[in-house]
Formats: sequence, C-alpha cells, structure tokens
Amino acid sequence: MLINLLPEFLEILGSSNREAAYQRYLETHRAVLSAYWGNYVLDLESPHAAEVIATTLRADRTDLKALLQSVPVSSLVEEAIARASEVLQIDRPTDVYLMVGVGAANAGELVVNGRGVAFICVEHFTGRVNPTTFGLGLSPELIPLWIGHELAHTVRYTSPDSASDLKRLVAELGGNYDYWMTAARAPLRELLVNEGLAVHAARQVAPNHEIADYFGYPKRQFQRLRELEAFLRRAAHHDLDRSGIGLRLRFLSSGMSPGSRLALGRVLPERSGYYLGYRMVESLVAERGIAAALRAPALEFEAAEEAARDVKTA
Repeated sequence: MLINLLPEFLEILGSSNREAAYQRYLETHRAVLSAYWGNYVLDLESPHAAEVIATTLRADRTDLKALLQSVPVSSLVEEAIARASEVLQIDRPTDVYLMVGVGAANAGELVVNGRGVAFICVEHFTGRVNPTTFGLGLSPELIPLWIGHELAHTVRYTSPDSASDLKRLVAELGGNYDYWMTAARAPLRELLVNEGLAVHAARQVAPNHEIADYFGYPKRQFQRLRELEAFLRRAAHHDLDRSGIGLRLRFLSSGMSPGSRLALGRVLPERSGYYLGYRMVESLVAERGIAAALRAPALEFEAAEEAARDVKTA
C-alpha cells in the first residue's frame, strides 16, 4: 500500500509556523516517523533533533518541486509496488511511504507493530545534488530499484514462511525492527545474506539499470570489489557466525573511518558487504528463485554455493 506523505510536507512548507506544523505532522504519523528517526537519524527526543528539523524546514526545495512537476512519482511507485508484490510474492500487509526525509538514508526498511514498511526519501532522487537537503542527486528512475530492495527486506523479516534470523529477532522485539539491536544480535552471515538478497530482488523488480546502481556504488568501486572478492571472503570468513555492531558497520555502513574497516591488514571499501552478500546468495537464488531464497535460512546459501562448486569441478 502506498502512503504518500509528500502533499503534507509541502503544506508544512507553506505554513506560517513551519516548526509547529512539522510537529503536528510527526504526531499524526508518529509510529512510522519515530521508527525512521530512531533507526536512521537519531532519537526524536535527542536535544539535536530540533536542529535537524530546523535545517530540514529551511532547506531549498526548488529541486523537489521541479521533480514533482515533471515526474509522476506516485505512479512510478505504485507500478514498482505491483511488480515487487508479484516477483517477491509478498504475503503480509506492507506499506511503502513516499516522503521527504531529513537527509539521512535515501531509502530503508522498517517493521512497525508487525507490519513491514519500506520508505523512499525523495530529496535524494531529484537528479540534482542539493547541499541544503544533503540530497544525493540520484535519478528518479532509480526509485523502483530501491522499492524492490527495501520490500525484499520486509519479506525476509515478516513473511510467515521466512526462516531468517532477522524474522526471529524482529518477533523478539515485539514485531518491530531495530537497526542497532539486530546489528548487535544477528550473525554477520545473516546480515550479508539479507543485503545480497535485496540486491538480487532489486535487479528482478527493476531490471535494465547499470549493475553498480543496484549496490549504490560508483562504477569504479564495483569493479574494485569484483577484483577483491577472494580477499573479502577471507576477511569475513571467521566472523560469519559472530555478531556485533562493529561487524555490521565494517561491512555494511558508509561514513566509517578507515581504521574501523580494517580486516586482515587491509582497509575494506565502504559497504563491501553488499557485494559479498550478493555473491554469497547467487547460487540459491539461481536454484530456487528470488521469492523462495528470501525466505531461506542463512546457512542454506553456503550449502548451495558448495553444491554449485562441486558441479563446476566435477
């Protein structure tokens, strides 16, 4: 289900008291927006939240308004949802929020009270870099790709047939996704598989983009990661069944210092785990299809890789 918050945000910009209007907006959509803030920005109760909100409300939105005048964004999203529902065999009520964020993630996933949520922050998809909104300048044509990516996560977290560790952890947290708690408790193997599957899902939901776009990498970084694959596998090998926030940050986060990405004496490229996870799940996706692979336990991917190697060397 598409929930379009863009008209409400534009009304805030036209208000005589933007801060008060934004607070009413937060209260109206408190469950999802507080989860977005808590997982991807900072706690809404933090003393810095007011500064972030003020920066968001005074930012230049010329690029956003131009986008909405030239691109049928809602239709683009609805078509992507329909395609993802079919390809991923979505079997639980799930919402896609189209919204203006506060310059954090361009897209993301949540589970709120047992309901899967994918969100798209359109300030990043105007096609123009915008320092006042921290907008990345991504093409709006990439929105369906990220819808496929994030909806794949919600399937793995909420489908009745999912055997993933992340589904179990979400259930233990009362049907809510918490980035930091899952980072601390999910094995690295599960985290890598989770992102690798989402990349495969995005390729099937929104085909015909450059391969690097599905990872959010520059082309040069994608090529570099292909060259480093054997090293990446060695770097992750002994940690696959360990858990810890540091492992997630090392392999899957951007903005980390070189020291925090050090493994086996070398600095890992940022977000290298997306490529490694993509390769780890490739055999099972080819064997069973993306919908079934999304629901498979993490250890089955290693078994599928070993079986595929045996076939190639026989």
